[in-house]
Amino acid sequence: MPFSHHSHSGQFCGHAKNSLEEVVQAAIQKGMAVYALTEHMPREDQDLYPEENETSQSLAELFDDYFYEATRLQKAYASKIKLLIGIEIDWIRPSSKPFIEALLNKYQFDLFIGSVHHVHAVPIDYDRALYLKARQKSDGTDEKLFGDYFDLQHEMLEALKPPIVGHFDLIRLLSDNPDASFMQWTGVWQKILRNLDFIQQYGGIVELNTAALRKGLSEPYPNSEICKKFLAGGGTLTMSDDSHGIDQVGTNYGRALKFADKHDISTFTYLERGPCTKDGRFPGVSTNKISVVELKEHPLFA
Repeated sequence: MPFSHHSHSGQFCGHAKNSLEEVVQAAIQKGMAVYALTEHMPREDQDLYPEENETSQSLAELFDDYFYEATRLQKAYASKIKLLIGIEIDWIRPSSKPFIEALLNKYQFDLFIGSVHHVHAVPIDYDRALYLKARQKSDGTDEKLFGDYFDLQHEMLEALKPPIVGHFDLIRLLSDNPDASFMQWTGVWQKILRNLDFIQQYGGIVELNTAALRKGLSEPYPNSEICKKFLAGGGTLTMSDDSHGIDQVGTNYGRALKFADKHDISTFTYLERGPCTKDGRFPGVSTNKISVVELKEHPLFA
């Protein structure tokens, strides 16, 4: 029973494609049993991406439309797929907290993804030019920028305790050597271990995000050394395609299971609607596990 806990649509995300309903239909066609709809949170005017011809107000209105449409689709396709309605939050600065908390209080979500896409208020995964701008604000080295990223992530984790942590090591995407070991920098590695320990302590789930593979990286987010440390400490992983359109639904899931086999990942955790078993903030959502052996039986993982 395939599942994904992270997705976007062109209807509600400027750098994605297709309508939300088309994404849901593609998930059904691919055989997804559980699929989370997690459009980006609205942002302040100063944090808009280059392609966004929006304002903070229009993004807030667009998000209202998203939640209404997601609710409609959850009911309309209930007999074919278990849809979860969520949001991907963007932690940019400490003042993000009250804005995010207001969103979490306004909407009845099934989950939210805690992500960091900006360092020093500059996007770090949009393009190389903006990545270099952020790096320059971190004194010009990948090592320093990585450290700042994981410090900001820790700030987000402490403030929000997200049920799912999004693309844990996204910072490596546009770096000089994205497949290099984090352990080359002792200070960065210690910050990673600190964050993993905190996630494990509060019961968060880290997504194994296959978007890294379609973007040319050799391993998903997070990479194998991070996965091994997290699992050794009692942490749990889920799977996400982080799709931005119908052509990316379930992309590289077969490679993800080969990665799991290679690095002794035997089970994945997934969420679905049901009696609460883990996070009391989401009383209608249960936490379950499935073995890699069982997942291999589905054609999507071939």
